[in-house]
Amino acid sequence: MNSQAGLLSLWSQGDWITRGVALLLLVMSLSSWIVILIKALGLRQAAHQAAGVKALGDDENNPFCQLALKGHAADAHLQPQDGKPHLTDALDRNEWVTRCLRSSIDESTAQLQSGLAVLASVGSTAPFVGLFGTVWGIYHALLAIGLAGQSTIDKVAGPIGESLIMTALGLAVAIPAVLGYNALVRGNKSVIAKLNRFAYDLHALFVTGSRVGSSSAFNNKA
Repeated sequence: MNSQAGLLSLWSQGDWITRGVALLLLVMSLSSWIVILIKALGLRQAAHQAAGVKALGDDENNPFCQLALKGHAADAHLQPQDGKPHLTDALDRNEWVTRCLRSSIDESTAQLQSGLAVLASVGSTAPFVGLFGTVWGIYHALLAIGLAGQSTIDKVAGPIGESLIMTALGLAVAIPAVLGYNALVRGNKSVIAKLNRFAYDLHALFVTGSRVGSSSAFNNKA
């Protein structure tokens, strides 16, 4: 009840700048949580897709499926088409497949990292936005106390306490954004590492005709 009363009092007694700062913090908090929830669901889906990589399907949102499709397209592009010259005459197969797989991984990485800039910005700026609201509120509280000519503790505690709520709000917005950013970065690194391992197997498959470590590769070389 006290915190709710403090927020209501802060809103009702604050000027347009104080209310604007409060609304800005609210928007920053909502945007952070939206990004956190969307990206967390995306990482969870990517983890399931990595576990079921043997049954990729044709999901356009599956980075592993896209990696396989790009690799297959790169391999198909090396084959002669309608009497046109082989691409391998101008470019090495290994280099061409590597470039295409790397391009797909870069696209998936960019997609995974989209939205993280919002969390980084909120986490770094929200405390200062809250601090600005605190300084502005204290300034007006001191002006009101000076005009009233009273400086007793009961006159100071209320306005100053309400202004300090802005600092708490800034921290309440920044902390989840920072924690969410760190968690998503760790999750992205795990997915990217799995993509790189999968690309390594695809590269060996398209270049040599079999995965690394398979018996067929040894037999083909023999």
